[in-house]
Amino acid sequence: MSLRFRICIAAAAGLLAAAAAVTPAAAYDDWDPSGGNGNSHHDPSGGNGQHDPSLHQGVVTADTLALRSAPNRGSQIIRYAHRGDVVRIYCKTGGETVQGNPLWYLLTDGTWAWGAARYIDTIGPAPRRC
Repeated sequence: MSLRFRICIAAAAGLLAAAAAVTPAAAYDDWDPSGGNGNSHHDPSGGNGQHDPSLHQGVVTADTLALRSAPNRGSQIIRYAHRGDVVRIYCKTGGETVQGNPLWYLLTDGTWAWGAARYIDTIGPAPRRC
């Protein structure tokens, strides 16, 4: 496991702990326009360069998607999302590869949880790296 990956996991764990105590304030100061999950993208800004952080969203493509406490399939299931659900994405990171896709999204819908990017198509600009 790389040091960068371990740091991301530690940071995510801290975010999850903080989210349990207070409502998180999102910081999107290092948005990565070259990043993405390889899934389809639709940019509602019309390509005008105005990237609103509130547009970091995705649509679940799996019938039922387990959202987890860490970016791997062995971690605790926090909740489930279903096909067609629109989810809010805080950031993305590498994790366990799921059907050829190593990216995972940290979702901020009520409880913070990780979802495999393989089953979430992004809407709008690609989320930043964690």
